[in-house]
Amino acid sequence: MLGMALAAIDGTIVSTAVPQIVGDLGGLAVFSWLFSGYLLAVTVTLPLYGKLSDTFGRKPVLIAGIILFLVGSVLCAAAWNMAALIAFRIVQGLGGGALQGTVQTIAADLYPLKERPRIQAKLSTVWATSAVAGPVVGGLLAGYADWRWIFLINLPVGAVALWLVVRHLHEPSRPRPAARPRVDWAGALAVFATGSLLLTALVQGGVAWPWLSAPSLGLFGASAVLAALTVVIERRAAEPIIPGWVWRRRTIASVNLALGAMGLLMVAPTVFLPTYAQSVLGLGPIAAGFVLSVMTLSWPVSAALSDRVYNRIGFRRTAMIGMSAALLILLAFPLLPYPGEPWHPALLMLLLGAALGLFQLPLIVGVQSTVGWAERGTTTASVLFCRQVGQSIGAAVFGAVANGVLAARLLDAPVDGLPGDLDAVTRALEDPGAFSAAATDHVRRAVDAAVDYVYIGAAGAAALALLALITLTPRRFPIITEPTEAAETARAPGRR
Repeated sequence: MLGMALAAIDGTIVSTAVPQIVGDLGGLAVFSWLFSGYLLAVTVTLPLYGKLSDTFGRKPVLIAGIILFLVGSVLCAAAWNMAALIAFRIVQGLGGGALQGTVQTIAADLYPLKERPRIQAKLSTVWATSAVAGPVVGGLLAGYADWRWIFLINLPVGAVALWLVVRHLHEPSRPRPAARPRVDWAGALAVFATGSLLLTALVQGGVAWPWLSAPSLGLFGASAVLAALTVVIERRAAEPIIPGWVWRRRTIASVNLALGAMGLLMVAPTVFLPTYAQSVLGLGPIAAGFVLSVMTLSWPVSAALSDRVYNRIGFRRTAMIGMSAALLILLAFPLLPYPGEPWHPALLMLLLGAALGLFQLPLIVGVQSTVGWAERGTTTASVLFCRQVGQSIGAAVFGAVANGVLAARLLDAPVDGLPGDLDAVTRALEDPGAFSAAATDHVRRAVDAAVDYVYIGAAGAAALALLALITLTPRRFPIITEPTEAAETARAPGRR
């Protein structure tokens, strides 16, 4: 949990210190890469770490990930300009990819099926706590100390996590393979290059350059060529990074698609709800963050209780109930009154967290239970990889939708010269004297309409997740029963 906390608190604690970082280092035009670069590194390395943990064990991969994350943190604290800080954030992300995937896999290794909801719920509380504590800690450090401390604070947490893992995580001995394990480095490089180009095109398209411009078309074309090359390399590899069975097995493929669709819909609350809370409801950053954070409070509670449902009706039906509820909640958002009260979206987010906890955890626990130890790291990494890619695609697609709706609504504005994209409008609304009263109301209504359309799109993503569950997911997951590390460790003296 401490290892996962390093990755969980990273985004929220850094975001609060952006003004101080930009004021010190400059680079306002490219500061978004502090987050995009980190996310890119985490996403594209997930499949590699999953395969490495299946080949060499979870413990060495987790230790390497913590060390790499801490090295990146020290380098970030020593950054001398924005370019260096972005590069060092990518180093952090290379470690963060190992943390996210490997911790989830170890949880499935250590705990039998009946106990996994409890431990997964505890892991969810790490993210919930980070969502609340990150902005507070980041704001205090940036305001009263120095922004470099937001990276240095990782060192004591990481050191304790590293000591605990080295001392107390004991993986049971397993038969050595007849042949020396071979790492598919060519496949790893191909996956990394393909993912990097694709995510760069999605993150920067419509922001740094137009969607139909030469840079966008070139990046998408190059990523398509590299994707085809990756398929050829992986088919010929003895131990591919992304094995073909990940997509040939119905259960794993359908869960990957369903969680990829969940990544799409998560963009609506995590990216656009704070903008709605500040621009439409007139809340400050802290209050807007609270409207979003209530979702992280109900999510782990729902996840912890989900086993009482799926033990009765199965993984698939439980996930379908959760996503059906999420679909209705997302469709309810555009029906909120304008401007409304802050508790309106907060209540919907509380319900959405409960619905998604009921959806995600049964699928992760279920799919991990369909494979043995030697395939669990790869399977878990593929699920998390698809969810991350879904979020990147969602940010690009819904960002284009929001800006398109906003631009259309501002055509008949009572004043001329209004900015045409959501970020610029949000910044302008922070200045009370930027517009007249009539213009301000018009702009707020335009932002409200743009976010409403994003939530409708998120409801469409929820419908896609339901479609994957209904048409592809088997009614019963083919559970594999095998001795867990927990049982083996309990029988070993001094290793409880």
